[in-house]
Order: sequence, then C-alpha cells, then structure tokens
Amino acid sequence: GVDALAGFGDIFFQNTIASGVIPQISVILGPCAGGATYSPALTDFIFMVRNVGQMFITGPQVIETVTGEKVTAEALGGAMTHNNTSGVAHFYDETEEACFAHIRELLRYLPQNNLEDPPRVEGNDDSDRLDASLNTLIPDNPSRAYDMRTVIQTLADCGTFLEYQPHFAKNMLTGLIRLHGRSIGVIANQPREQAGCMDINASDKAARFIRTCDCFNIPLLTLVDVPGFLPGTAQEYGGIIRHGAKVLYAYS
Repeated sequence: GVDALAGFGDIFFQNTIASGVIPQISVILGPCAGGATYSPALTDFIFMVRNVGQMFITGPQVIETVTGEKVTAEALGGAMTHNNTSGVAHFYDETEEACFAHIRELLRYLPQNNLEDPPRVEGNDDSDRLDASLNTLIPDNPSRAYDMRTVIQTLADCGTFLEYQPHFAKNMLTGLIRLHGRSIGVIANQPREQAGCMDINASDKAARFIRTCDCFNIPLLTLVDVPGFLPGTAQEYGGIIRHGAKVLYAYS
C-alpha cells in the first residue's frame, strides 16, 4: 500500500543522494521484483549469479495472465538476460563464491568516496617496458579484424583487465586496468564485433561507464578504431542520435 510506496521512495532517495558520492554496488542473490528493482538500477554496479538472482518488474505469472506469454523467471530476468540482453546488470558469475571474489576485485580499483583518489598499488610490471607484439597485432589490411582486448591486456600492468559489461554491446569494450599501479578506466572499440561500429547499446554502455569513472576520479584511456555509427532504420528509429549524444555529453 501507501506505506510500501513510501518505503521505496525513501530508499530511492538515499540511492540518489549517494549517487556519484560513494560507489554503490548491488548484488542480486534472490528474486527482486516490482518497485524493488529500481534501487539496484540506481546504483553504480550490479552483480548477478546464474540461477540464483532474478530481476523483473512483472513476474512470469503476471505476464502469462495479461499477455498469454509463457516465460521462466530465469529467462525473463536472470543473470545472463540482464548481462547480455537488457544491459541492466554489469557483472555475471556462475557461483556466489565467484561473485564475492569478483566484488573484492572491483573494490581494489575504487575509492571510498568522490573526495578520494582510487587506491594505488605497487606492482612488478615495469612502466618502461616495450612489447614488440604491438607492432604486428593490428593487421595491415584494414578489412581484417583483431581483438582490441589483447591490446588492452598488453598495455595493462601484468595484463590484468577487469571488464565491465563483457556480455553486453560487445562492439564496445569497457573496464578497469592499472598503469604504473594507478586505476585507469578503459573505453575501446572492438573491431571483432560489428567492425567496432557504434550503436545504441554501445553508446549507453560507454556513456554510463565514463560518467562512473568521472565521479570517482578514475582517469580514462580511450582506444579508438571505429568506422562510424551503425547505419540502418532500426538504429535511427531507436534514437541513435539521442543515445550517441550521451557519449558526447559524458566525455565533455
């Protein structure tokens, strides 16, 4: 009733007040339905575990009653659905133990709040090292694809790359690395997927990640190899101009 709605409103208000001030992480380890889904949606990072957590506004029974469509809870709002299809979640894990380890890894890159710099670590990777593989990694033939993820891992300290939304909008790579021990956000086109074209989902993915890094004082490294925006009526009708503008706004 009204009391429940007021409770939701209080939670959403606290999420909003904390937005951009402290990193907010949501971990979905059970059913999360209706208005409750909007609290994690307001946070910075959402973790989900396969066959454990689900998120949806209306559940399978309601959908079947109203539309006649039959769908399972996992197919409707499970971990891979929101990591691969909707883009609501940012990290996917097979087990709860792996999820908790994943969260600890993310926290190593983040400050406690927006007044601090991200933690810096002393590593064993020489910041002056040269890597000859970069000379041949990008093919001479511009029509041949290559894996930008390899470029990122080659540049990163010890080859470590914590990828953000790896299953969603695969034509755009986002994530965190370290350079000389410093936490760095990476934005990169992925030539292996749709030739690295920008589209609606890639624009949303990049814009959100850029804004998050900006909030928490994480410098950005941008690697560009893009032929342009993906052409087609589906993109134009879907509002590619509006979505693409989000990236420009985030960088500005």
